[in-house]
Amino acid sequence: MKKSSASKKTAASTETAANTETGARTETAANTGKAASAGAGSGGKAAAKKTSAAKKAGAAKKTSAAKKAGAAKKTPAATKAATGQRSAAGQKTAKKTAAKKTAAKKAAPLKRQAPAKKPAVAPKKATVAVKGVAPAKTVTPASPRGESRTALVRRARRINRELAEVYPYAHPELDFENPFQLVVATVLSAQTTDLRVNQTTPALFAKYPTPEDLAAAVPEEVEEILRPTGFFRAKTRSVIGLSKALVEDFGGEVPGRLEDLVKLPGVGRKTAFVVLGNAYGRPGITVDTHFQRLVRRWRWTEETDPDKIEAAVGALFPKSDWTDLSHHVIWHGRRICHARKPACGACPIAPLCPAYGEGETDPEKAKKLLKYEKGGFPGQRLKPPQAYLDAGGKPAPPLGAG
Repeated sequence: MKKSSASKKTAASTETAANTETGARTETAANTGKAASAGAGSGGKAAAKKTSAAKKAGAAKKTSAAKKAGAAKKTPAATKAATGQRSAAGQKTAKKTAAKKTAAKKAAPLKRQAPAKKPAVAPKKATVAVKGVAPAKTVTPASPRGESRTALVRRARRINRELAEVYPYAHPELDFENPFQLVVATVLSAQTTDLRVNQTTPALFAKYPTPEDLAAAVPEEVEEILRPTGFFRAKTRSVIGLSKALVEDFGGEVPGRLEDLVKLPGVGRKTAFVVLGNAYGRPGITVDTHFQRLVRRWRWTEETDPDKIEAAVGALFPKSDWTDLSHHVIWHGRRICHARKPACGACPIAPLCPAYGEGETDPEKAKKLLKYEKGGFPGQRLKPPQAYLDAGGKPAPPLGAG
């Protein structure tokens, strides 16, 4: 309504202005005609010509004024229509802009949340144990099936207590009399059994009793002794190389620090912790193939990297338990909880094991799967501790005895 009233006022003012202008021009033309008549006696034909020209000019001006007035009358309607079209177009544009802004507001939170999810997918915090550094106690392994952190710690520690009762005499199953023999035997145990190493090392240490002797050995002669252990050429290079390093860098003595041990050829964290825990009494977790398999089977951790497993499992136990824990787990893996056919029916920790049922559950059939002393077979050491013998364990047969 306001726009229509304004348009009418515009048209009225335009028409008034046109009429005023037309009247003024007509009056001017009349005065000009009178002046022409008054001067007829003097001008004659010239005055007549001027009068005719003035009439034509007046007519032309009237026509022009009329056209302008018509255009002015038409302008409000045209302006109104154009204004309506622009208003409609403006409303559509405003709606589209509002819709885009709303969509942007809805999408914005999702874009801001995306970066926050990345660390949860691929966390890369201090779960990796750096070489030369003990496992971090702050690592929190993922609990299986909604098991709380507290429940996981309790279950893991109870499993260790149960295994300690089953294997009270658990010990390293490599024969050794000093740190040098232990580090060499541990290097040789890669990709073979401790039993095979124990059957091979007596001849090696009888011929090369010290690091100086082994460092000066002829490689071909050492290879012949180590042939039964497999990969004998690579193992020969390793034991001769670490013997030379001991002589040159440590005065022929096996160092008692992790950062020094891992510098020796063929010695990694696993070998270093075996030496530290069993030759020097310093706690360490030995993550061999048996240990890796069992802790994942028990769902103590889902890690597959040995260093991450070491850190995750180490966080579940006091540091003082680490060495014995390694023995308990490894012994159980060799005797009962085998890789392919676990003897679930003869397992003392079956009620605590989330993987129960993966192996043979019938007690009689499971007994037939037991190995070493539990199954009536000799153990892995030629010279086992007296406690092992008192508990019914048997020494391993020497090489060539069958």
